[in-house]
Amino acid sequence: MSYSTEVMLITKALCAAGGAMRLSQLYRSQSTIAEQTFHFIVENCPRFALLPGPSQDGLKEDECTVVARTSLRLCQKYLSDNCAGCQDLHLCRYYVYGNCKFTPGRIECRYSHNIHSDHNSPLLRECTLCDLSQDQLFLLLLQNDQALLPEVCSHYNKGLQQHGICSFRETCTKVHLCLHFVQGLCFFGRKCIRQHSIDETGRCMLMERGLSDGLITKLPIIYQNSHRLKLAAAGDSPSSSHSDGICTGDICLHFLRNSCRFQETCELVHFHLPYRWQIFNDGSWLDLQQMEQIEEDYCDPSNCQSFDLEPVSFITMTRGSQPVRRLSTISSVKRPLHYTLTTKWLWYYKQEQGKWVQYGEPDDKNRTTSVTSKDLEEAYLSNKTEVVLVKGHREYTLTFTDMYQRNNKNNTKRKVLRRPRYVSPTEVRRLRSIH
Repeated sequence: MSYSTEVMLITKALCAAGGAMRLSQLYRSQSTIAEQTFHFIVENCPRFALLPGPSQDGLKEDECTVVARTSLRLCQKYLSDNCAGCQDLHLCRYYVYGNCKFTPGRIECRYSHNIHSDHNSPLLRECTLCDLSQDQLFLLLLQNDQALLPEVCSHYNKGLQQHGICSFRETCTKVHLCLHFVQGLCFFGRKCIRQHSIDETGRCMLMERGLSDGLITKLPIIYQNSHRLKLAAAGDSPSSSHSDGICTGDICLHFLRNSCRFQETCELVHFHLPYRWQIFNDGSWLDLQQMEQIEEDYCDPSNCQSFDLEPVSFITMTRGSQPVRRLSTISSVKRPLHYTLTTKWLWYYKQEQGKWVQYGEPDDKNRTTSVTSKDLEEAYLSNKTEVVLVKGHREYTLTFTDMYQRNNKNNTKRKVLRRPRYVSPTEVRRLRSIH
């Protein structure tokens, strides 16, 4: 049975709404599609990416966001006059940006401004996109094609100064936007020291590069949708891998080994421990007192919060109403063994009795899983969606998107956690002295 009409209707609704919608909102917009059919299409058609909603946005646990995607791209060889026939669109890039300097009636552009040309029309029909308006198609292309989007400045997002550590400041040719906002994970709203919209300097720079004023206004949302699609392609999601406030790979390993040659110019954090707990207060990240004790509490998977007078919640990564973050060295599976102060992440599942058991270790009935913490960490960092494992005579599937292990026979599930191995300050000093 063909669902091409329904796919087109849902796609148009998403693109008209900016490229993404809440699942319930999208369903309400499709009064002509039966509920069972709607959910089947959204969950199974590759046109749609279904991602859990971020918890800080106030969504229910089962509320999801649907993002429109396509494999269709602009032909890069066409723009360089080297294309001899392909399955990509032949269109002027600046026409897609909405600001081509060549206009009909004056000087004709050498590249096509016709989405329904003899080359483009069959491609749009084949991809079920022929009924999209021009603006809807261009938005869909932009949020799916990284090559079309201006790069967000990574240096702007480091350090505590107004422009981060970006040395170009007003003359930077990259976009100055908060990366956490772009990823849909910024807790700070108007209090954030980074920009959540493009300022006048950035607007002028982008207009010089051919982007229209209307597109520049939409860019922050397009970046967010593009990031969501990257997570979907990687089998990841904001709720499973980022909402816990853990930033991996931020602390400089060479500094811990007393060998960082970049010193003050190093882009990574120089700190005397392989972890660092901080709280956001008055526009700055400040070190938490007793962070060694907080780290020890956090490394125990049975703890949902620290045990100091003002506890840190490990579920929401907050203390009271203030956001908290944990910086860390890179995962141990990413570096050679002689880098002893990497972070060794351990993976646990929760038994019926509430006890947390590490993967690869025996449970209360002396049964072990077929995979270890190291196996899971390698799979997690290689962007796998899930891992199939065996314990006893039963097969399970662990999905990284929601951090649950499911019994493949009866679909019962167990919560999964990823926590670091505790390294005491004494052990850190001993390991540092070796190098």
